[in-house]
Amino acid sequence: MKTFAEFMTEAYDADVMSRSQIRKTGEGGRVDPRTRKKSTPEKRRMKAAGGGKMEPAKDYKPRKDIGTQRQVSTRVQQPEQERGSARERQLAAAKEERKKAAQARIAARKAGQKPEASKTTSKAAEKTATQLLAKKKAAEKPAAKPRRKWEHEGGGGMTRQERDKARNKEKTAAAQKTKKSSSEILAKMRKEYEEGGGKWSNAVAVRMRAKAKAAAKASES
Repeated sequence: MKTFAEFMTEAYDADVMSRSQIRKTGEGGRVDPRTRKKSTPEKRRMKAAGGGKMEPAKDYKPRKDIGTQRQVSTRVQQPEQERGSARERQLAAAKEERKKAAQARIAARKAGQKPEASKTTSKAAEKTATQLLAKKKAAEKPAAKPRRKWEHEGGGGMTRQERDKARNKEKTAAAQKTKKSSSEILAKMRKEYEEGGGKWSNAVAVRMRAKAKAAAKASES
């Protein structure tokens, strides 16, 4: 009688068996995540490589909690007080109020008086409940400012270092422009101050310099 190994050797070619791959499917016939990963040319998520060149982004790092059971308390807000305590207090207060109203009506009937009608009618209660349940319109949020896209002149994204360099260059140019315009405004203010008979001093210069700087920023905006 042949063994299983002998049968497999005779029935299948050894070369074909060595090259064949058996792929295991997951639960419910799902594809194995290891075979679902895209190759480098297939990736669409790109990142800047510097100099206006782009390259495929690296794969995300695997989660640190893979294989561990996540506790519900870490994902769902847990009650901070005893369950039903607030509801029980409300029900008890409402019950006590109804009991007192019923005792007052019984006492009025025994005394031959007409029991007072409850101040809150069903229609009034319904109207109050409708007002409380009515949802307020959410305040309209201002339109979000579009995010600036940093790119090279010839196209292609920028790396973080390139973005920082370009941003600092713009800030420096704006600061120099403000400084130049504030110096011109300060010189004009000093001339007018001295022509008006004032004596220029360090204290006056400090006040005037602050006004010139604010005027320069206001003119730019």
